[in-house]
Amino acid sequence: MNDSSRPVLEARDVSKSVDGPEGRLDILDGVNLHVMPGESFAIVGASGSGKTTLLGLLAGLDTPDRGSIILDGHALHQLDEEARAELRRRLVGFVFQSFHLLGALTAEENVMLPLELEGSSAARSRAREALDAVGLSARRRHYPAQLSGGEQQRVAIARAFVHGPRVLFADEPTGNLDQRTGHHIADLLFALNRDHRTTLVLVTHDAALAARCDRRIELEEGRVVSAATGVPA
Repeated sequence: MNDSSRPVLEARDVSKSVDGPEGRLDILDGVNLHVMPGESFAIVGASGSGKTTLLGLLAGLDTPDRGSIILDGHALHQLDEEARAELRRRLVGFVFQSFHLLGALTAEENVMLPLELEGSSAARSRAREALDAVGLSARRRHYPAQLSGGEQQRVAIARAFVHGPRVLFADEPTGNLDQRTGHHIADLLFALNRDHRTTLVLVTHDAALAARCDRRIELEEGRVVSAATGVPA
């Protein structure tokens, strides 16, 4: 499905719980949301509110106990893990707080990796284009340890965008960066969201970052307690 008038992502009455030492713990309880193609959407809330769990469910990394997640027209709960993994490979990109780059690979090789895994014959040229888009062409032969935190996150963003995902999930993408560098990374994410019309879904503690999104929701003890419209990025 590639209909701009329909949500690219939906959560319908989603609940999730885990078994703990004191019994069952409800992490999410009846969450509903929708995200439109090309939109930027923030999930905010205190630690333990269920933000990262919700992000994992939306991305198909886990399945809800109740309710359904619809990603680009696909009901994730109806798919097995292999089918969900294939859907993620085609449709989804990830940016994490801690970068998750492979230290033994150069910046270019890190960005090439997802393309090589899918057998692309143009992995190197596409990786170079992606690094150029994030302003790191001159650093493509450097290893992660030779890059600053902001540069490592830019490599991670290039890797996430290199296969043209419909949805980019970002979990605290500026959380390990100083304020100035974090602001530059946020600018980059919103520019890529705008220029490529890639849907951006991010979890953040940063109220200013969340306010830049088209829309945002706040979670409290696993429930959506508020929703708001942001300001232009």
